[in-house]
Amino acid sequence: MLLYGYVFGSAMRVPGGGDYKDFLMPGMFVMTMAFGFINTATIVVYDATKGVIDRFRSMPMAPSAVVAGRGVTDLVVACAELGILVLTALAMGWRPDGGWGFLAAFGLLLWLRFALIWLGVWLGLIVPNPEAAGGLFAVAFPLTMISSIFVAPQLMPDWLGWIAGWNPISSTAAATRELFGTPVGGGDSWVEQHALLMAGVWPLVLTAVFLPLAVRRFQRLSR
Repeated sequence: MLLYGYVFGSAMRVPGGGDYKDFLMPGMFVMTMAFGFINTATIVVYDATKGVIDRFRSMPMAPSAVVAGRGVTDLVVACAELGILVLTALAMGWRPDGGWGFLAAFGLLLWLRFALIWLGVWLGLIVPNPEAAGGLFAVAFPLTMISSIFVAPQLMPDWLGWIAGWNPISSTAAATRELFGTPVGGGDSWVEQHALLMAGVWPLVLTAVFLPLAVRRFQRLSR
């Protein structure tokens, strides 16, 4: 955040003008929520290799309860992370101007984090060891770079901007910028014009896919 805000910020351009910090800060919040699935996967695979999950399996509880407990814990951690990021952003001069909309923005950020928790749990139950889980960064990094976190999609080559625009991370970034009252760098494509809608739909799709997969994978381990 400090690197992009102070070192690269003066060289970055926002379509239509505006302060780059207003563009950057919501994107950094989204990136932190997106990268959270790596931590989830690492913790889950660590628990699996150290026998923690085996102890849970020996207890009279539903597999879904164990998975849900992981989700609640990660959401609490995500709230703490967001609090630290917001305080840092405020210290750097970022000021939201969306009234009570900032509560909805935080809701969308946690909604994205909630959806990616199940991806992390599923991956954590598949990868063989914590070292392999650390390699998931190589997957997450391109997803955040090819998005609207740091650069508006309309400043990219057309084909790359189209991919970035349909990136679920971009939808949440654009929606939170709007809710924070700093909708700088918005595009003209359908998905960018309906960022609020897509910021709700994408996590719903991810949850519908990966939550059942995570529970099913845990159930298979329990047999």
